[in-house]
Amino acid sequence: MGINVNEKERYFSITTRNTEYQLKADRFGVLKHLWYGGKTGCDMEYLLEYPDVGFSGAIYEADNDRTYSLDTMPLEYPCGGVGDFRISAIEVTHADGSTALDLRYKGYCVKDGKYDIPGLPAVHAEKTKAQTLEITLCDTATDTEVILRYGVLEELDIITRSAEIRNNGDSPIFLKKAASFSLDVPYGNWEWIHFQGRHTLERLPERAPLIHGIQESSNIRGASSHQQNPSFIICSPDCGERYGKCYGAFLVYSGSFQTQIELDQLNQTRAVMGINPRLFGWKLNVGESFHTPEAVMTYSGSGFSKLSHNFHKVIRENICRGKYKLAERPVLINNWEATYFDFDANKIQTIAENAAALGADMLVLDDGWFGKRDSDCSGLGDWFVNEKKLPGGLGTLVEKVKALGMKFGLWFEPEMVSEDSELYRVHPDWAIKIPDRKPTRGRYQLVLDMSRKDVRDYLYDSIAAILKSAEISYIKWDANRSICDWYSGELSAERQDELPHRYILGLYELFERLNTDFPNVLFEGCSGGGGRFDAGMLYYCPQIWCSDDTDAFERAKIQYGTSFIYPISTIGSHVSVVPNHQTGRITPIETRAVTAMAGSFGYELDLGTLSDEEKNAVSEQIKRFKKYDPLIHGGRYYRLSNPTTENIALWEYASEDMSEVLIHGMVFRTEPNMKCIAIKAVLDPECKYKISGSTEVYTGAALMNGGILLPKTWGDYCPIEIHLIKQNIE
Repeated sequence: MGINVNEKERYFSITTRNTEYQLKADRFGVLKHLWYGGKTGCDMEYLLEYPDVGFSGAIYEADNDRTYSLDTMPLEYPCGGVGDFRISAIEVTHADGSTALDLRYKGYCVKDGKYDIPGLPAVHAEKTKAQTLEITLCDTATDTEVILRYGVLEELDIITRSAEIRNNGDSPIFLKKAASFSLDVPYGNWEWIHFQGRHTLERLPERAPLIHGIQESSNIRGASSHQQNPSFIICSPDCGERYGKCYGAFLVYSGSFQTQIELDQLNQTRAVMGINPRLFGWKLNVGESFHTPEAVMTYSGSGFSKLSHNFHKVIRENICRGKYKLAERPVLINNWEATYFDFDANKIQTIAENAAALGADMLVLDDGWFGKRDSDCSGLGDWFVNEKKLPGGLGTLVEKVKALGMKFGLWFEPEMVSEDSELYRVHPDWAIKIPDRKPTRGRYQLVLDMSRKDVRDYLYDSIAAILKSAEISYIKWDANRSICDWYSGELSAERQDELPHRYILGLYELFERLNTDFPNVLFEGCSGGGGRFDAGMLYYCPQIWCSDDTDAFERAKIQYGTSFIYPISTIGSHVSVVPNHQTGRITPIETRAVTAMAGSFGYELDLGTLSDEEKNAVSEQIKRFKKYDPLIHGGRYYRLSNPTTENIALWEYASEDMSEVLIHGMVFRTEPNMKCIAIKAVLDPECKYKISGSTEVYTGAALMNGGILLPKTWGDYCPIEIHLIKQNIE
């Protein structure tokens, strides 16, 4: 397996199929990072030669060796207050008020199988397909211990990281920062990519050279957020889709996070990622432990595509769980953009009938079915059916939908509460707000304190009652505001900083209960679209609504950035009405379809208003998506263009053996009097391919090097679909 230990030298090597990760406890017990990259078969400590760098202090045991400094060498889990002036992974305050922590090597163990993290989502794997390395570090002056855990999925080129901080002393300590991992790269010239955006335009890749000092991607919104995603890539300047070196990492966490990357005085790079310390504190009593969220890392020596494939596979197979993680997802019709709050049972029944006639699998009833919910200013928290809209309750409607051969899904926003609600009038103390201050509203709603057991029990009981009242197959779980005004009546003054993390732990606990008790329900995550698109949510919800922007042109860019980290099977994507409700843009229905097929696929419009020609198109699209579903959701995904800088958005799905390839996308603007565009696909160069609709056969090498000629286009936002099949020709 992938973990090799030299006990005498206190040297550790983690190998995967294509990578190697090395670390070593030196003569002073300092745990140094030696290497992460391609396999070397050699101890890479020889690279760590340092001069006497002025004003870089040395540990006491180094005596007069001024070349030995924590401020210059690569460290595995750097601490604050003991001479390393770069960004730290952990910061604590001791009982005497001091803040130093000097972690030294204590021991290790290797275990078969992948570790779990109490109360937190994490990568899971069969015992025979993973190993765990645990390295224990101990503070030189206190009994504070840190256990670094490395999960090794050798075949996937994946290494996971998490830390456990233990207080084995005789007095409480206060954690002020507890990162999930640190990665020092003391060699090379690097750029970094983070994924930024805003509501309705999420996860756009932003690439820039590293500058000396600290660059940061973070948020304090209480969720992973629309603005920044808990993931990053460090890459060589020449790195592209299929060439160059790159490191990637993402957090399996849904709360506020921080990524810091520092280029230091010696041109060394350090990346630290974890819970954002600006909204974090944790009192660690004697005998207690704190577990950090998990980080997932990979390295590629052959460009971004390989890095993405590694991440896609581990998310799809080892983070997502349950019956739907690899299963075909239902093609659904959602009523939101068709009706908003203005609906009744008859209108929903008509939408279902139109969808069923065209081949849809499921009707999803969105916001407005519960309480006094006729606008977004009331009703949240009252999870009982509004029988003025739905006489006879959900059961009657669900049975009518089932009679059409369709399943039924439902929208919830459980974490939120309206002030105009029965719940708030009875339990105003359940909302997050600071005593004697007026609360900050978002979308005219407040947030429930998910750290409270009574809140979670109420939500579980309310949701479970609805799920038991009718045959509901799908839940869209929304959360439509950022969180501030952090305060819980359940916590003492010295523990209020714990609330943001306790909120996420409470959310996960509720999800775990619902997943366990209702295993046949498909949960889709949502937070104003993509405001909580992260691997933590994917542990409980195998798909997440990608963005509230349903415009195909914008979605091409959003889904492009999303694909660097997250697989297509996790992306919720629908065909919506035109003019689009977010942009007013008009795009052909086929363009909207091929864009939405890069996801779970469905429709969010009133199908009854379509022309006969459009209805026929929808019926054909659904059939085509179901035909291609195994390839789209189970194949390898390749980005063939950059829609943020080019006039085309093209992507490819390929079977593992490259026997079948599907290219989708659009040409944004047709240019007059121009040659056809040739796009270079990813194929097997040694084989021959036939393009569907053509009699011609081409070598894979020709189509890879020379390119595939795109059909001539007319107008703007023209759809592209090219299907290639390997030919059995001698």
